[in-house]
Amino acid sequence: MKLRTAAHAAQAVAAAVVVTRLARGRDMRPPLRATVLPAGATVSAVIPARDEAGRIGPCVIAALADPGVSEVIVVDDESTDGTAAVAARAGARVIPGRRLPPGWVGKQWALQQGLEVASGEYVLTLDADARPRPGLAAALVTAAIGGPFDLVSAGPRFVCDSVAEQGLHAAMLATLVYRFGPIGPARQPSPGRVVVNGQCLLARRAGLAAAGGFEPVRGHLTDDIALARDLARRGWRIGFLDGRDLLDVDMHASVAEVWREWGRSLPMTDVSSPLSQAADLAVLGLTTALPL
Repeated sequence: MKLRTAAHAAQAVAAAVVVTRLARGRDMRPPLRATVLPAGATVSAVIPARDEAGRIGPCVIAALADPGVSEVIVVDDESTDGTAAVAARAGARVIPGRRLPPGWVGKQWALQQGLEVASGEYVLTLDADARPRPGLAAALVTAAIGGPFDLVSAGPRFVCDSVAEQGLHAAMLATLVYRFGPIGPARQPSPGRVVVNGQCLLARRAGLAAAGGFEPVRGHLTDDIALARDLARRGWRIGFLDGRDLLDVDMHASVAEVWREWGRSLPMTDVSSPLSQAADLAVLGLTTALPL
């Protein structure tokens, strides 16, 4: 009886934490809407790619169809499947990736090289599985100016090929909402609780370069959140907005892949302290697993 009472008390505390986080949705910022790029602004889209021949073409074509994007740069990270040729045929400027330096992870190194050759005032980073719609770049720039934000990210609409995949995606994403609250918070969380979506990030090129680009997070596997938290600690204003009307992502091909990839990234072990991980696990366990 005492054990049950203690469990119920712990559940009540965890539920109160979750409700408090969900309540932030009352003041969440509105979803991104297609708009016109502010006068004088230019945007370079940078796409890191390794063995993405099957997905890079539609990504490049979609990015070039956005009138707010002035150039699309694909950094080919030593692909062996013809990624560079596919990207070039689609209209991208292809940069052959240089050899990976010690201490770097491949994606960050590719993004760093793209940042170095980009010419736009703003740099928009996209993953090869992203499908931006016309107006995304302008919406992000407008949000950055109006936020104001130094780094702004868009959460996408995930494209799922089956009902099972859709259900698992929703379950995985729900754990993020329980841990960090809804997307588009009106107030920026503390640096250690900032989250973004690395499939779509935008920042002023000069500012990002001055901050070291992707070098400060060169060895992180959870690179997007590591970057956002590092910049937030330096005083950067971070915006994470709902972009479901302007960005689609088809990131997984099967239920097994959803389980494997989300299971690898959700713990955020390289960017969260053991205490923070334990607290998040306790909240999720008490509010979702224990009731079952």
